[in-house]
Amino acid sequence: MGVQLPRWVWIGAGALACVAGMINVVGYLGFEHQAVTHLTGTTTLFGAAVASADLRSAMHLLGVAAAFMAGAALSGMIIQDSTLRLGRRYGVALAIESVLLVLAVPLFQRQQLAGALLAAMACGLQNAMATTYSGAVIRTSHLSGMFTDLGIGLGHALRGMPLQRRRLLLCALIISCFLAGGIFGALLFARVGYLALLVPATLTGLVGAGYVLYRQWQSLHGRGIA
Repeated sequence: MGVQLPRWVWIGAGALACVAGMINVVGYLGFEHQAVTHLTGTTTLFGAAVASADLRSAMHLLGVAAAFMAGAALSGMIIQDSTLRLGRRYGVALAIESVLLVLAVPLFQRQQLAGALLAAMACGLQNAMATTYSGAVIRTSHLSGMFTDLGIGLGHALRGMPLQRRRLLLCALIISCFLAGGIFGALLFARVGYLALLVPATLTGLVGAGYVLYRQWQSLHGRGIA
C-alpha cells in the first residue's frame, strides 16, 4: 500500500475493533451464546438448523443475520459512501450504534432475542461504516480477512516478494484490538453481566457526539470538510 494512512484511520480502526470484540464476547457469553459481529458462523448454524428442522433456532439465526444487514443498510443510508473520508456522517452513525447497544442491555437481561438483534444491528452498522481507505480494506467486526491478509503477507515474505507493510500493520492492529476488546469484555461480563455493553455504548456515543460537534465547529469557522 503506497499511500500513507492518516492517524485517524489507525485510531478509528483500532477503537472500533476493540468495541466489536467487547460486543461479540458479551453476545457469546450470554444466554443464547450467539456471536453478533459476523455472520459466517451464524449462516452455518442456520443451515444446520434448517437441515434438522429446528424452526425456532432457524428463525432466531435468520433474525440475527437480517438485523446485521439492516444495520449495514442504515449505515449506507446515513454515510452514502463506501470509502472512508472525514466529513461523512460518522458521528450520527456512531451515536445510533450507541443507542442500539444501550437499548439491548435490558432486553438481554430479560433473556429476550431482541437484545441480540439490536446488538447485531449495531455491529452491522459499524462494520459498514469502515470499508476502505486508499485501497486498504478495513473491516472492524470480524477477522477472517485480516488473518488472510497476514497469511498472504507471510507467503510473500517467504518468497522474497515486497510487502505491503502498512496494510499488514493495520491487520495486526485490528486483530490485536479485537482480541483486547474480547478479553476486557469477558472480564467485565463476569463481574457486571450485560451491563458490560454500556462500555462500548459509552465509547461510541462520546465519539459520535464529539464528531458531530467537531463538524459543526468546522462549519461555523468556514472549514467545512469535504
